[in-house]
Amino acid sequence: MSGTKWLDAHTGQTTAELIALEADYRVDSLVLAFDQALAEKAVCEGLAGLTAEERVVLAVEAIEREVNNGGYDQLFTDSSKQLAPYFIDALDTIGAAEVAKLTRRAIDALGIEGALTVESIDRAMDVDSEERDDSLAECDEAYYDLSCDLADPLFAYIKTNRARISLES
Repeated sequence: MSGTKWLDAHTGQTTAELIALEADYRVDSLVLAFDQALAEKAVCEGLAGLTAEERVVLAVEAIEREVNNGGYDQLFTDSSKQLAPYFIDALDTIGAAEVAKLTRRAIDALGIEGALTVESIDRAMDVDSEERDDSLAECDEAYYDLSCDLADPLFAYIKTNRARISLES
């Protein structure tokens, strides 16, 4: 059982130290701390410098943060779009198949042919499209209806893959 206190931020803890806080702190706050530390690491090393497991954490957290705060439209217009190539596999990896299906629908609504890149997403989002906007809004509603909790399965994934998730740059 996880604790009830909120961890305000990552303050230099290692992977093992953050995991050990589970008894005292809310899992969603611990996952956010992992996200913060890995985002800082990505700034230093680039996404390619991260392990696949570290990119899973960043991709899942990007979806949860952006869709909960502004929908799929926000996911595709904020900097989190750089993680788009990892979204579906990351969600499938943590066992969030329903969210993966919704996110696939949202990506498909962009109408991108070819590689899913920041540039291709920007081109798609720069075009006014009522059809796309309606599709993304439908995906938003379906996401909210799921009332999904991605923090618990993501934290379980982090614990299982702790050897491949390093918070040091």
